[in-house]
Amino acid sequence: MKNETEIREEIESLRSLTTAHLKEKYREVFGEESRSNHKQFLFRRIAWRIQANAWGGLSERSRRRALEIADDADLRVRAPKNFLREMSDGGRTAEARLKPSLDPRLPLPGTPLIRRYQGKDIVVHVRPDGGFQCNGRIYTSLSRAVSEAAGTRWNGFAFYGLGHRPGVKHGEE
Repeated sequence: MKNETEIREEIESLRSLTTAHLKEKYREVFGEESRSNHKQFLFRRIAWRIQANAWGGLSERSRRRALEIADDADLRVRAPKNFLREMSDGGRTAEARLKPSLDPRLPLPGTPLIRRYQGKDIVVHVRPDGGFQCNGRIYTSLSRAVSEAAGTRWNGFAFYGLGHRPGVKHGEE
């Protein structure tokens, strides 16, 4: 059995591991693959498991109470953005998805966004379908359109100075 100092040292040694090594350690301590690539999440889960293995996990009473709470909780408060919406005549679910709503920071569809960058004008048109058109190509992301045109990574909203806060429409404060 490891003493407290050894456990602390083992946990501290996790801090220097890469995400790939943390995923390997996760597989080792949990016996399954992690779907996450988030370094801090992996670190915390592994540290918890190391402590639980050394000192014991939740008591049986705590486990039962947690299961009771989980059974009573609504797992989803609202429907996902693109849930299946229409029913066909045959009673089967149709594959028609809801059109994503436009970000309120964006101007109306059809509006060109223009900025001079390194001696050239970068023009992106907001499309009615939620996409963006730049240099004859269509993009699903404003950031992607700007990054391709500028030749370097950009947040599209920052590039054009569109609303600093989500939920604030362009031109409003």
